[in-house]
Amino acid sequence: MSIAENIAAVRQQMDQAARETGRTGADIILVGASKMNDAAACQEAIAAGIDALGENRVQEMTAKLAENAYEGRPLHFIGHLQRNKVRQVVGKADLIQSVGSAELLQEIEKAAGRLELCQDILLEVNIGGEAAKSGFSPDQIHAAAEMARALPHVQVRGLMTIPPVAAEPHGNLAYFEKMRWLYVDINAKIYDNKMEYLSMGMSGDFADAIRCGSNMIRVGTAIFGARDYTK
Repeated sequence: MSIAENIAAVRQQMDQAARETGRTGADIILVGASKMNDAAACQEAIAAGIDALGENRVQEMTAKLAENAYEGRPLHFIGHLQRNKVRQVVGKADLIQSVGSAELLQEIEKAAGRLELCQDILLEVNIGGEAAKSGFSPDQIHAAAEMARALPHVQVRGLMTIPPVAAEPHGNLAYFEKMRWLYVDINAKIYDNKMEYLSMGMSGDFADAIRCGSNMIRVGTAIFGARDYTK
């Protein structure tokens, strides 16, 4: 199937899941995770109506920016961001989804301050407590949200998570439910209900994420096909 056909199929599943919670697929932002796909594939996704494109790697993002790969749609940075590469992303990405430490927050604040702009971000929650993953723990996220709110060059637009790999279908429902309540609580108590995005759900579980309140999903394989990691 073509990228356009894949996007149409994903949208249909989005709509089905959203209607179960009184919404429609139009309420959900579809981010195409375009890692290891070239500028032509990105533009094909844009022509097919993708809402935004997301990149995991700074070097790849920079190369594709030079090729105008994202022209016409917002660019999100969705991968692990090292502090020494923050300057290459701030002001280039419309939204940095993967802000998961106080040190990274401060580095983004400094870089945005130098550019005299306000960088939109999501705070990443390590909802499964996995040692190999970055992100604030559920116990840390309220303090992180308070800290981020005080930074003049950072705007928190919501929360993001990547739950553990599920061993069985619907295995991440408990994590998604926990994220929803964290989002609702932080939005009400710290951000006066002005946060907009709960980013959770990928190719294998986005329907469950939507049923649990996600309004932004990051889909790669289901749109662009399987990646060849041997190259």
